[in-house]
Amino acid sequence: MTSVRVVQTLTAGVDNIRDRIPEGVTLCNGRGIHDASTAELALTLTLASLRGIPAFVRAQGRHEWTPGWRPALADKRVLVVGYGAVGRAVHARLTPFEADVVPVARTARDGVHGIDELPALLPEADVVILIVPLTTETRGLVDSSFLSRMKDGALLVNVARGPVVVTDDLVAALATDRISAAVDVVDPEPLPADHPLWQAPNLLISPHVGGASSAMWPRAHRLVRDQLRRFAAGEPLANVMVGEY
Repeated sequence: MTSVRVVQTLTAGVDNIRDRIPEGVTLCNGRGIHDASTAELALTLTLASLRGIPAFVRAQGRHEWTPGWRPALADKRVLVVGYGAVGRAVHARLTPFEADVVPVARTARDGVHGIDELPALLPEADVVILIVPLTTETRGLVDSSFLSRMKDGALLVNVARGPVVVTDDLVAALATDRISAAVDVVDPEPLPADHPLWQAPNLLISPHVGGASSAMWPRAHRLVRDQLRRFAAGEPLANVMVGEY
């Protein structure tokens, strides 16, 4: 396939294929395809965890009526760590729930904190939603030090990439019963049946389905059509990957 000039993915992350792209071939990612779907799942995992939905499902299986008091999303401070297209979509969906949203990006800008400010931001956050790309900078970002800075009772939501979180450190943190987590991505993937993460308390796991919804295909079709038009017209392509971003 020496005539290949462009590779267009339907994924936002390209860490699994970047090293396989020959020199001189343009790599474009699927940024914009999964924004709505992934943002919906981030909100779903957050609400389900805060309102205790997994416990209600287990109680339903036992035919038990288990009323109780649960935290609301309203008035919670939510860090959105990663403020690209998906991060902004998450923010837009959190706002109607009356949450106090704090955006965090690789570099600070007006209204957005820099990732280097996390040590100061984490102790004040009730919910931390991860939606960063997997890069050398973000791999292992959430380690024991990060988790120890989270406030008691805080919720970690990962809809980014599994290796952004050090899995053993997350297992250890959950075992203390001090924080909870909801993850759509894990490391390793798929998670082996005997992995201790399955048995961790206060954890909700979904099987990497952030983009797997009916919202994906109309957006994918629009992107591919537009890219083909650009290519045929000799115009610059969208979503060209440069470096790790």
